[in-house]
Amino acid sequence: MKAKSRLERELSLGPGSARHGAGSFTASLLSSVRAACRSPRGRLILVTAALLLVTIGGYAFVNTGRYLATEDPLSRADAILVLAGSDIERPLEAADLYAAGYAARIVLTRETAEPAMSVLRGRGITPPFEVEWQRSVLVQLGVAGEAVIIPARIHDNTAQEAQTLRALAAEHGWQRVIVVTSKYHLRRAGLALRRELRGSGVSVLMRGTRYDRATPERWWSQRADIRWLLSEVPKLIAYRLGLGA
Repeated sequence: MKAKSRLERELSLGPGSARHGAGSFTASLLSSVRAACRSPRGRLILVTAALLLVTIGGYAFVNTGRYLATEDPLSRADAILVLAGSDIERPLEAADLYAAGYAARIVLTRETAEPAMSVLRGRGITPPFEVEWQRSVLVQLGVAGEAVIIPARIHDNTAQEAQTLRALAAEHGWQRVIVVTSKYHLRRAGLALRRELRGSGVSVLMRGTRYDRATPERWWSQRADIRWLLSEVPKLIAYRLGLGA
């Protein structure tokens, strides 16, 4: 009988053989490490590699907060876009920027209301939308009523807000927009907005609200910061992979 070729033998291997192959690889790797430890040069290489990994990991750990909270230098713009997601921290920052003369328009975006709001309406209670209350606060802080723009669209995520900004910029002829959001949201929001605005000629300046108490340089010291990062890092990865827009 003709002997099986190597390819035929490999194709005929079952799961047990696959496990055996993985085990053999691990054993071979461990054997190589032990062999390296026997020589001074090998030990030096292993120690150097371990120290390098620890250094890179430590640097990434310490600077994750700063990375997420990177903002752009401020300059005059056509409008200020306030991303949904906070009651007053973000709108208050927009009011301060408006008062300082950075832009003459403020855009407030609507977000999906919690399901219980429909229960209230079913019982005859019609509470004001969050953006309506925010607009009222802005006017009381000195923002002209006609300077506040509230698009009709209800947004479920940052990518949808980016689409709304593109449409508004095209409608009003805006070239530069300051975008206000929370500190740890800056990186992902900037990614979504710039991706959507690509080719439009519109630039965004990302601004973290000063009323956000997050401390990016010591994010591990507060529970609220830790929760933010645990939520934001996976979302940023998803956006990088093109899954969030």
